[in-house]
Order: sequence, then C-alpha cells, then structure tokens
Amino acid sequence: MTQDIDCKKYRPEQEYTHAQELIDNLPYIVMAIVGSSILALGFGFSFLGWILGGLYIIYVMAGTFWIIIFVCPYCQYYDTRACPCGYGQIAVKLRPKSDENRFMEKFNKHIPVIVPLWIIPIIAGAYFLVIDFNLLMLILLIIFGLNSFIVLPFLSRKYGCAHCPQKDDCPWMGKNPLIG
Repeated sequence: MTQDIDCKKYRPEQEYTHAQELIDNLPYIVMAIVGSSILALGFGFSFLGWILGGLYIIYVMAGTFWIIIFVCPYCQYYDTRACPCGYGQIAVKLRPKSDENRFMEKFNKHIPVIVPLWIIPIIAGAYFLVIDFNLLMLILLIIFGLNSFIVLPFLSRKYGCAHCPQKDDCPWMGKNPLIG
C-alpha cells in the first residue's frame, strides 16, 4: 500500500554534495561557455566579439543571482543541502526566507529574465551562419542546442527536479498548461 505524501511538508532525506551540485549545474555552465563562444566567433574573435561573449557570461551570472535572490527564498529547499543546484545555500546569505506558498508566483514572474540566455546564441549563431557559413559555428550551434534544449532540461526534470517537494507547484515540473 502506498502512502500519499503532502509535498508541502515533505523534506527529502537526500542531501547533495558540492560535487553533485556541480554536476547539476554543468549543463548550465556549458551553455554559458558555448553561448559566449558563439558570440565571440561570430565577430571573428575581435575585440567586440570578446566583449559580447563576456557580456553574455555576465548575463548568465546575473541571471543565476536573479533567480537566487528573487525565487529561491520562496522555495522549500531554501537553506538546505537538499537543493540539487546549491542555490538555496547561497540565497540564505542574500535574502531572508519568504512565503513558500508564493513559489509558483515568483517562479513565473522571474523566470522570463533568464529565458533570453537560451535565445540569444541561437539567433546570433543562425544569423552568422546565414551571412557567412562557418563549420565551427555550425558545430557550436549544434552543441548549444543539444545541451541547452535537450541535456539541460532532461537532467533538470529527471535528476534535480524529480525528487523536489515543490515539483507539483513548480511551473517547470507541475501541471502547468504552458509546458504540458
């Protein structure tokens, strides 16, 4: 006989090590590096290319901290080792705990801030391929697409999010009509 678990009160017993957190963040790190490389290559590794690639990396880091500051305080993983990406331990140093019942609201409100991270390299890389085909650019775009649209979501949903006590309330994992 199975027992229903109230996800609002459930705290997973698993605690993640720093190595596991790094593994969970690796696809996001790869996305940042490859996305930055697409911008730098597109401008022929010129000064402007390096600046734009660097700005993309800064945007990735700023987006991460945006989520840590504006979403994590509402998460049940806040200030625990049960956060697979480790953000909950960083958030505690930056913001006090907030109402967990507002997690979905805050997630929906703030996630659009980082969505362009997935779009900018694709649009820029496709543009660069059209104006001047480059095999390396094509390879980088394929790597970016596979990592960012297949590997990262798959690992998030199957590894990081699969055991989350808030998965039923999360727009990424829950029953949100926008994502299925």
